[in-house]
Amino acid sequence: MAQGLGTLRSVQIIDLSIPISPSTAEPDPPCIDYVDHHHAAHELAAVATRLLAQAAPPSAAPTVITESAFQEGLGLANENLRLDTHAGTHMDAPWHFGPLCENKPAKTIDQIPLAWCFGPGVVLDLRHKRAGTLITPSDLEQALGHIGYALQPNDIVLLMTGADKHVQQPDYFSAHAGMGREATLWLLDQGIRVIGIDGWGFDRPAGAMLQDYLRTGDCAALLPAHMVGRDREYCHIEKMANLDKIPVAYGFWVVCFPIKVERGSAGWVRAVALVGGGPECA
Repeated sequence: MAQGLGTLRSVQIIDLSIPISPSTAEPDPPCIDYVDHHHAAHELAAVATRLLAQAAPPSAAPTVITESAFQEGLGLANENLRLDTHAGTHMDAPWHFGPLCENKPAKTIDQIPLAWCFGPGVVLDLRHKRAGTLITPSDLEQALGHIGYALQPNDIVLLMTGADKHVQQPDYFSAHAGMGREATLWLLDQGIRVIGIDGWGFDRPAGAMLQDYLRTGDCAALLPAHMVGRDREYCHIEKMANLDKIPVAYGFWVVCFPIKVERGSAGWVRAVALVGGGPECA
């Protein structure tokens, strides 16, 4: 179990997220249009001019606001983004997996209980698994045995594959070992609600799954871990990072609240680990 938080001044905060960045090596990277302070002043002046025109009597002479109205001719910087809810570190909601979960309407990301997103964390080191291979229940049991820990209901389990070190490399999309149906069910049977992974995806890379599908013709070969979410309610976090920087395998807290995207299949997460706290946390 994680210790109490104690005083926040004595807690180490570890960032477990990758940035939303066009340089991330993934098939559909985000596009960010950066609006600098000079351009922002021009845009704000145009908006202000339109607002004055709308509020003025029809017969009034137009008032034009220019960039000089703002101190040093500088406006407020801004960014315009084009991206999906699965860019960067994000949490997948049950709705992502299918329209129904446990024969009920699946929860969207804005319906996820916040209590699921703040809890004791456990890191399982799976870096010995080759990229593209399947994480099995036996792998999880062995990883837990190595750290001498028994999972507790509502622990947040973080799977460390080492793939986050490839985030700006061409092989990031396929650099991780991935979960399957059996391993995902095994964790859910322990009372786990949220599972995180530092790979691009939660399942094995697409190429590995497609090879299995083409060989067998079995649709169960495609996204088997995701498909668990049609039968059992859970969330997973993809594209995490820095799990190796958490100094303990358990005894810390994970904070992973998703952005509240209305009716969303996922939400971006600034996931962090809270570690330590000194004597006050005992």
